[in-house]
Amino acid sequence: MYYGLLTIATLMFSIQFVFNQRFQRAYGNDLRAMLVFSAGTGAVGAVMLFALNGFRFEFTPFTLLMSVLATIDGMLCTFCSLKALGKINLSLYSVYMMLGGMALPFVVGILVYGEPLTLGKSICFAFILAAMFMSAEKDNVKGGWIWYASIFVLNGMSSVITQIFNEGNYPKAGAQGYTLLTSLVTVAAALVLLPLTRNAARKLNTKALTSMAGYGVISRIGSLLLVISLVHLPASAQYPFVTGGTMIFSTLWCFFGDKKPTKRELGAVALSFVGILALTLLP
Repeated sequence: MYYGLLTIATLMFSIQFVFNQRFQRAYGNDLRAMLVFSAGTGAVGAVMLFALNGFRFEFTPFTLLMSVLATIDGMLCTFCSLKALGKINLSLYSVYMMLGGMALPFVVGILVYGEPLTLGKSICFAFILAAMFMSAEKDNVKGGWIWYASIFVLNGMSSVITQIFNEGNYPKAGAQGYTLLTSLVTVAAALVLLPLTRNAARKLNTKALTSMAGYGVISRIGSLLLVISLVHLPASAQYPFVTGGTMIFSTLWCFFGDKKPTKRELGAVALSFVGILALTLLP
């Protein structure tokens, strides 16, 4: 059941970057764009999650603390993503984004929370790591490493913060309450900081608005499913599954576009699929 929830989450994560890129092209990639994007996507996500939570609001100090940390990390990751998408190789951007989201919680789960390092997990991690670098194209952008490193760490820390929340032995909200509070904190932080930007105000066009709405719905539902699944599945198994699944879905979407997947990308999908099979079938 919970691998089924992860499959739905990976499907959503495989297309959310499209909305991010559409917004960047429609509105920009500076600090003001990041704040507007964070406020808009957070507001959409908060309304949806409030309804899903039965119009109940849950609060504890620990939940608020983790929501603040998640907001800081998320806004920094969004800013780096908006800047990076206009400068660096998209395939390598995706690789480092997914690699951070897989490697950091994998290591933390095993070294900090004592999750067992099984044969299935090891094979899955190795195959998906190979698949990511097989699919990547060479990047000749000077200084691009700073964006790759930032995206790797920030996206990985997002997963680690979720781990800490789930493992924390403090009074806390449920998965929906935590995700809702994170969305509200994100909106509040963005609205407070927005007047401080020196960038000239720009009108939001339809493309920018729909991009924020799409990203807000997809990213929040995907995040909610991860929080729910993390209660029942170890992080060292969940995040390699999500990373491999995202690669598979992202490549499959290419069949419906103008740019068909290359042999190298299809090879990466095959490696990812083998890794996921190892994770789910081997002890």
